[in-house]
Amino acid sequence: MNKVILSAVAGAFCMSAAVSHAADAERGKALFTQQAAPPCAVCHTYSKAGSNGMVGPNLDDLKPTAEAVRLAVTNGVGVMPAYGQMLSAEDIESLVLFVSQQ
Repeated sequence: MNKVILSAVAGAFCMSAAVSHAADAERGKALFTQQAAPPCAVCHTYSKAGSNGMVGPNLDDLKPTAEAVRLAVTNGVGVMPAYGQMLSAEDIESLVLFVSQQ
C-alpha cells in the first residue's frame, strides 16, 4: 500500500515539474520574442522563436549551454545589453531554459 501511495506521489510530482518546466519555457519564449527590452529576437536568429535577427549570433548554430546563456543574458556580450538589472532571476532562468533546451 505504501509503495502505491509513494508511486502516486512521485508521479504527481513529476507531472507537476513537467508542467512547470513547460510554463517556464513558454515564459522564456515570450521574453525572447516580445517582452524583454529589447527583445532577443530583434538580434538573434532562433528557429524555436521564429526569429531571423542578423546582429547577434545564430542560436540554432551556436547551440549555447545553459551556463553560456545565463552569463550572456545577465552580463551582456559585445553589443548585447546586460539584462541582469532589467529582468528578474526567474525571467533569466526562463530565457535560459528556452534558449538552451536544444
